[in-house]
Amino acid sequence: MPGTLISITQKHKACYIAVFIVFVTLTIKGQDDTFRIMFYNCENLFDTKDDTLSRDEEFLPDGDRKWDNFRFYKKLNNIAKVIIGVGEWQAPAVVGLCEIENRFVLNQLVYETPLKKFGYRILHRESPDWRGIDVACLYRKDVFHPDTFLTIPVRFPFDPDSRTRDILYVKGRFYSNDSLHLFINHWPSRYGGYLETEKKRQFAATILRRHVDSLLMSSKNCKIMIMGDFNDGPKDASISEILQTRLSCADAERGCLINLMFPYVDSSTSGTLKYRESWDVFDQVIVSQSLLKADSGLSVSPAKAYIYKPAYLLIEDETYMGLKPFRTYYGFKYQGGFSDHLPVWVQIVEEMSGVDW
Repeated sequence: MPGTLISITQKHKACYIAVFIVFVTLTIKGQDDTFRIMFYNCENLFDTKDDTLSRDEEFLPDGDRKWDNFRFYKKLNNIAKVIIGVGEWQAPAVVGLCEIENRFVLNQLVYETPLKKFGYRILHRESPDWRGIDVACLYRKDVFHPDTFLTIPVRFPFDPDSRTRDILYVKGRFYSNDSLHLFINHWPSRYGGYLETEKKRQFAATILRRHVDSLLMSSKNCKIMIMGDFNDGPKDASISEILQTRLSCADAERGCLINLMFPYVDSSTSGTLKYRESWDVFDQVIVSQSLLKADSGLSVSPAKAYIYKPAYLLIEDETYMGLKPFRTYYGFKYQGGFSDHLPVWVQIVEEMSGVDW
């Protein structure tokens, strides 16, 4: 008889545990989930090997910058520190990167730094940029599930010998079936002069806008996020006129995109990079209206982007006063810093409707 009593008690205990697990699962699934998405210009993340197809001679052990394994792996760990720092209590779900040389440096970043414990996976293809630098996407496989991944070429009909970075397009989901369309950019630089290079950035904007319009024609409520280093600010024509971004949109304004970086424009003390005494906002996050006014599924909340600027990413600006980004090099002098850009990030909320039985 005592044995029977013990058996019944054990069965009841097992039943209680099973019911508790189901209850907890339903509770978790019924809650909203939050994720962070970030973008970071890594500033010349090169390996130490010579690529005969690109101009990477500066970043070799015998090159002008004496780029060796110690400096390379310090750079990798610095970038990993920034990514983890942006995530705070959990690593960002999706990370857009630019100025990375190849798949090898991404593998080293993801699998040979503290990032390895977060289960990141890599989306990357080689771009034809003459320096050999690309854009890439990292994603946590436990929270983000890419469905489509491709690169969009940017080829200049008015300058066919010029080469720049492709635009990286990723379509993916978090826990629900609500898709996010993500474009990661690194538009042509201003090297050679603003007016001389403006036409190339405007052409990149035209290419991107065509793809945005194509998505909106197939579904006017599709959720689009555009991020990157545009080498233009929110008020420049490539962003404000050709890409058609706004501070806010009227409900009837079809195809309008909202630039979440407008609050930082014209600030004398804040931006994503600094040239002499002036801060610029070249690194931006732009979203479709449907990501701000979503009744369910994915949305950006609050409706703003953030510049990540902890003290360790900044250094005293002895020439132009104030602070400036803590770079890996100052000219050709090695400093051991991070990047000439500060990262930007947004918080995505996914409203969960519960479990279907």
